[in-house]
Amino acid sequence: MLHSPVLDALGRRITAGELPAGASLTLDGIGSEFGVSRTVAREAMRLLEGLGLVRSGPRVGIVVLPHPAWNVLDPRVIAWRLDGPGRTSQLRSLTELRQAVEPRAAAGAARGATAAVRDELVATAAQLRKLGEAGEGDGAEFLALDIRMHELLMRSSGNELFTALADVVSVVISGRIHLGLMPAYPVPEALDAHEAVARAVAAGDADAAEQAMARIVREVRGTLDDAPPAQPERPALPDQPAQPERPALPDQPAQPERPALPDQPAQPERPALPDQSALPARPAQA
Repeated sequence: MLHSPVLDALGRRITAGELPAGASLTLDGIGSEFGVSRTVAREAMRLLEGLGLVRSGPRVGIVVLPHPAWNVLDPRVIAWRLDGPGRTSQLRSLTELRQAVEPRAAAGAARGATAAVRDELVATAAQLRKLGEAGEGDGAEFLALDIRMHELLMRSSGNELFTALADVVSVVISGRIHLGLMPAYPVPEALDAHEAVARAVAAGDADAAEQAMARIVREVRGTLDDAPPAQPERPALPDQPAQPERPALPDQPAQPERPALPDQPAQPERPALPDQSALPARPAQA
């Protein structure tokens, strides 16, 4: 859609802090910058307003809102923030959410998943192991299967709120790949835990499914804790105007040589003091 590039660009700027809270936007300014009509600019602003990133009104115009107003669980907002300077902190927060939710979702899936879902989970976990042991853990196929497995568990949990978070989990898993946090060869414990979850759900063992999923997200958290903090990019300095050349100083006239001082007359020698030993002795006092 025509508004998508505008929406993505402005969403990234706002979530990265390039457009801080309180900054003002205008439809004409957006249209001029992106070369779009007012209709397209207005649609992009409507979507940003729905995400809590801006507010518009007849008296205030379009104003960027502070972080607490954002819909931080919307997949688009998550994706934009994962592209920004605070990506590591964002990923940690989302991983803590996964730690709270996914083990319970796996337990729910063990109690209520259909036979078709149980079979697909087992097959998906087996394929993940095959790809991981082949060194394709950071590839597109592994990513798609990993997302599929976690989505199946969330959507089969029997909890509508967990189901609503399925897209959030998908964006987080995808973000780990794009941030280089998924190795080509996943640790064997992670592959084991995925197969353990699948087997437990297939067997209807809610406790085992919950424990195995807890191991998965705990391993993810450990990977984040061991990762070096992301260094924010330093903004480029604006081009400095060329400094005008300083005019050359005019040639200084040669300084005349100072005349030599006249020879000073020789100073007469001072007479030597008389020999003190030749003086008569002073009479003793009575």
